[in-house]
Amino acid sequence: MSRKTLKALFHMGAKEYKTEYDNRYNDADTIHLSVNIGENAAFICQTPEIYKQIISIERLDKGVESLTNTLPQLVISQFTSKCLIDEILLTNNIEGVHSTRKEIGEILQDLSTRDKRNRFVGLVAKYAALEDDHTMSFKSCQDIRKVYDDIFYEEIKATDPDNLPDGELFRRSGVEVQSATQKVIHKGISPESKIIDSMNQSLNVLNDDDIDIFIRISVFHYLFGYIHPFYDGNGRTSRFISSYLLSRQLNPLIGFRLSYTIKENISKYYKAFEVCNDPHNKAELTPFVEMFLNLVEISLQQLLETLEDKKFKWDYYCQRIVSLPNAEKTDISHMYELLIQAALFSNIGISREELLNELQLSENTVRSRLKLIPANLLIENRQRGRKYYLLDLDAADKIFEDS
Repeated sequence: MSRKTLKALFHMGAKEYKTEYDNRYNDADTIHLSVNIGENAAFICQTPEIYKQIISIERLDKGVESLTNTLPQLVISQFTSKCLIDEILLTNNIEGVHSTRKEIGEILQDLSTRDKRNRFVGLVAKYAALEDDHTMSFKSCQDIRKVYDDIFYEEIKATDPDNLPDGELFRRSGVEVQSATQKVIHKGISPESKIIDSMNQSLNVLNDDDIDIFIRISVFHYLFGYIHPFYDGNGRTSRFISSYLLSRQLNPLIGFRLSYTIKENISKYYKAFEVCNDPHNKAELTPFVEMFLNLVEISLQQLLETLEDKKFKWDYYCQRIVSLPNAEKTDISHMYELLIQAALFSNIGISREELLNELQLSENTVRSRLKLIPANLLIENRQRGRKYYLLDLDAADKIFEDS
């Protein structure tokens, strides 16, 4: 936060509390929102920090875009799948929902045949759609309910039907958000008529083109959490919507990084909610916007650094392929390159089908070429009956050291 929050000023007993609120609320650059937090009209101060963060986000995004343009499409696809799996693991983990990389990977491998009543199928399918140009609308409460249904409805119906929405669109009864120690830290809006009114107002903010899109995404993320329209799945639904919206403004890979960054900064994330929910903060949402934009900035910075590191290692290992057994053969050299790529960018490896496609060789020829790679260098994985391959980089390092 670039300056003290109104909540902090109040609890410090600062004499200037009311004056500071009036100055912030009535500043010419203040954004006034058509939504209330408690008894107060929500507003955002367009601080220098917000402007700096937006500029930094756009600069970092250009760096990510420039770097991804130098990578083959298969690399991008492999890395996207790896990030997608990690994102789902972490968005579940934030809510205390256990899932495994293998479990998510198997669902992702063959979504068309998966039963949506099974755990996480809807969530995986929705995140997988971020890779496509599939357009989602967030204009109405019905649009929000559709996203929720696509992700959770069949799963919850099969496992915990009491947590299904029981109102016209959302929940009919009240709901409490509790801390890890079972302390009530927030009560969602109720009854449903107020949920619908507040969600409509929040959607109006999200679609207000007079406000910078990154500020709008940040505010909507907060408002969704404040309203808490469902009994279960609010956090994961909100993070997905934010991921989708960010992926349409920035490099699509950002859509698979948000939960990772939130998890790393979870205390700061919850603290911003706590501050803005407090009545003494007088519905100033600036602290949340600054926090959320900072998380987007961190996500892009880490994404850029991760890609740079992997590309550096890829170049390093590819330059040393000549030291590996049988690498004098063109087909084997190319195969080594693909296996190195899989070790660095994929979750499980490169499939036999992908090898066939990339090498433009028959299945029998690919099988025979794989036999020319020493067993200690080749890692083979299986998932749902399919074989995946990658190079053991530690074993390769030993060869390079001896050569």
